[in-house]
Amino acid sequence: MDTLTIKELQSHNEIIEAFSIMKQLRTQLDERSYLDLVAEAQEKEKYKMFALFDHDEMVAVIGFKSMITLYYGRFVWVCDLVTDTNQRAKGYGKKLLTYAHEWAIANKYERIALSSGLQRIDAHRFYENKMKYDKVSYVFTTSLK
Repeated sequence: MDTLTIKELQSHNEIIEAFSIMKQLRTQLDERSYLDLVAEAQEKEKYKMFALFDHDEMVAVIGFKSMITLYYGRFVWVCDLVTDTNQRAKGYGKKLLTYAHEWAIANKYERIALSSGLQRIDAHRFYENKMKYDKVSYVFTTSLK
């Protein structure tokens, strides 16, 4: 029997429940800034957050949004993907990313894209080897403060 379920997180309480896992990826965020950013992204950017549960335990979280650019066309941008550090190497990340692929196809998007920090070597192996993603560019950023 499959004990895995995926659920969209929409309520305030559901989003708070995901914070302890998301904080493992987005270490710079405190709970208040996390809640504010998720609410604004959901309202203005069509950001969606889903959690993977094994039995009733949340074990991984993904956040993504649909976009249109001249470079990729209609696509889904994966903003966040994290598996609880105590639950890694069990296929949870693959399950959630595959769910995002299925969501994108069902909603007529042509591609999935994401960026991953240079230091995240294990994540890069996952994307390239297990998920068959191509490394196509670098992302550059600068602070405006």
